Amino acid sequence: MKLNEFYRHYLTKLGLIYVENEASNITKMVFESLANISRADVLRNPGMEIESDTLSSLNEALDKLLNHQPIQYVLGEAWFYHLKFKVSDAVLIPRPETEELVEITINHIKKTNQRKVLDIGTGSGCIPISLKKNVPEINITSIDLCTNAISIASENANNHQTKIDFKALDFLDENNWVNFDLFDAIISNPPYIPNVEIQSMDKHVTAFEPHLALFVPDEDPLIFYKAILKFAQNHLDKNGNIFLETHENFADKVCSLFKDAGYEGTVKNDMFEKPRMVLINRFH
Repeated sequence: MKLNEFYRHYLTKLGLIYVENEASNITKMVFESLANISRADVLRNPGMEIESDTLSSLNEALDKLLNHQPIQYVLGEAWFYHLKFKVSDAVLIPRPETEELVEITINHIKKTNQRKVLDIGTGSGCIPISLKKNVPEINITSIDLCTNAISIASENANNHQTKIDFKALDFLDENNWVNFDLFDAIISNPPYIPNVEIQSMDKHVTAFEPHLALFVPDEDPLIFYKAILKFAQNHLDKNGNIFLETHENFADKVCSLFKDAGYEGTVKNDMFEKPRMVLINRFH
């Protein structure tokens, strides 16, 4: 099949489930990643015949996309904070909102010379690796319950030549805290979506991304933030900081949770003006 014909075919098919701009961007990403064919190549060589192996790969990807599988999982990669990360359905797809939390954290630890950092719920490793790439002098420990996630995060760390101390453990089990020393800073994008919201969410998320990294019990949506607070009592330096991503409906509650324990807290809006980050200072 000729290149321009198949490219149009791709756009038409994806247009059935995506808006025009999104269908165009996804088509562009797939052709560049799987076939090394840019949009400019399509314009320059519209009549070029696509090799059978390439055609097969592109069709396989199209089937997955039409089944609502996220483009990042189809390609096995995602971009975060100017870096490319390997991803699979064992880890969450990195989000732009989390980049904002990373940006804030980087700026803070550069100013304060904080050196010992803990990342809770590492997933693909995008948070600790981005921190380490931008502040190489920090020592960072990253934990996750999922061993497959730790494996992917370790591979990403190796690919980006960053040294991260990854640990596979259940953070909610307080018995696992005994071997941790003091940290200058804690950063976390933990699970925070109540199970009740599953029915109203996009199929791209609920059908493919790991529920373990997304959802929390309806009766205790702050379960991870409560654990982080309790952990911090004995494992965060008296001048330490905590950087948290939260559900927009619970940001104020998370902030109050820490304030009630004597911490200073600030809720910060993301790029969409939604309260999605909570910044905590200990100072005692």
